Amino acid sequence: MLSLEKNKETVKKRILLVDDEVAILKLLEFILKKDYELIIKNNGFDALTWLDSGNIPDLIISDMEMPYFDGADFVKSLKVSGYFRDVPVIVLSGSDSLENIKSKIPYPIHGLMSKPFNPSILKDKIKIILN
Repeated sequence: MLSLEKNKETVKKRILLVDDEVAILKLLEFILKKDYELIIKNNGFDALTWLDSGNIPDLIISDMEMPYFDGADFVKSLKVSGYFRDVPVIVLSGSDSLENIKSKIPYPIHGLMSKPFNPSILKDKIKIILN
């Protein structure tokens, strides 16, 4: 029985990272890989394809400006979905003002941060959302 409890503690929560900037993905991977299982996708289309394959992460961190399928459209697809609407989402943006992003995403999200972001603040926000 003790070994089963130990295994439960070692299961990491899964975070889907969606960003077209390799540097941001590397930074997110560096600060989060110790504590979480990370799934990395370079755009919203690839992320939705992964999700539609039956995968449901514990949290999604998405960039706002991406090719093929921008962050606003990606979040809209999640929130109108029966399967993914309850998955928490944090949106990162490097160019838009936070108020402008809020107007582009009329759906509830769990966090909104400007790039560059403070890694400690992001990690704290993630812990709050996932606990």
